[in-house]
Amino acid sequence: MDVKLFSGISSEYLAEKIADFYGFPLGKKTLLRFSDGEMQPIINESVRGSYVFFIQSTFAPAENLLELLLLIDSAKRASAGYITAVIPYFGYARQDRKDKPRVPISAKLLAKMIEAAGANRIMTMDFHADQIQGFFDIPVDHLKSEAIYIPYFKEQDLSNVIFASPDVGGVKRARTYAKYFERELVICDKYRKRANEVAGMTVIGDVSGADVILVDDIVDTAGTLCRAADILIEKGAKSVRAICTHPVLSGKAYENIENSKIQEVIVCDTLPLKQKSKKIKVLSTAKLFARAIRNTHEHRSISALFVDG
Repeated sequence: MDVKLFSGISSEYLAEKIADFYGFPLGKKTLLRFSDGEMQPIINESVRGSYVFFIQSTFAPAENLLELLLLIDSAKRASAGYITAVIPYFGYARQDRKDKPRVPISAKLLAKMIEAAGANRIMTMDFHADQIQGFFDIPVDHLKSEAIYIPYFKEQDLSNVIFASPDVGGVKRARTYAKYFERELVICDKYRKRANEVAGMTVIGDVSGADVILVDDIVDTAGTLCRAADILIEKGAKSVRAICTHPVLSGKAYENIENSKIQEVIVCDTLPLKQKSKKIKVLSTAKLFARAIRNTHEHRSISALFVDG
């Protein structure tokens, strides 16, 4: 079957790089709007019997998700052979369980919506929680940002580095790096009064004189990250850097990072940056996604793209 790559509007910056690495141009499509703003995406070439990959992160506004669903539906009705939704950043994944009365499990709802639209497969990077894969009844290729960050850190001197998790929930993620590079691990234990607001934090472990690397999957307002950096410095850390896969960076995030004791925040390009910052470094995921798309099309292993820990 032929391969066709298409992009949603919000992820064109990344999709173009993926297409370059893959060696195919992006497919032609048009996004029309009615006078009230309602979208009508149109695929401008045949996809009958083809392997179709739609590249679109589902970050805010919700129109990004809606465009992806409409594109999938368009391809399904045009008799595409196999449809894969490539979602570098899977939005609404932070609501993955019912932790209080009368709240949605939005990650499950989005999984059902994408399946109902007609997707045969999902490809994404760093779910907020691994168990979200179980919300889907179709195959999920869950790429790991370790495949981006570990080669990057291999070229650096980590002899004085300690890896840290900014909260208890991210310990497994941080331990992957600590184990791979045979370094120590510390934990910042936080508690909140409300969402996006850290009420208090303590450090479990000794960071005296160490260069600390915080590991997280999402940096949103950067409140947790900055609070963790400040406390780690207070506890004697020599420097603090952070790696965060998805740069949501909402609210006062840029201001928080600039005014914090964090030396550098290294992110992936699963989301576009809203503004530039001397403290934020971006690593591209395009080559990894291009290889994963090729392996999917050629029925080869996706796990071969992971870094063995």
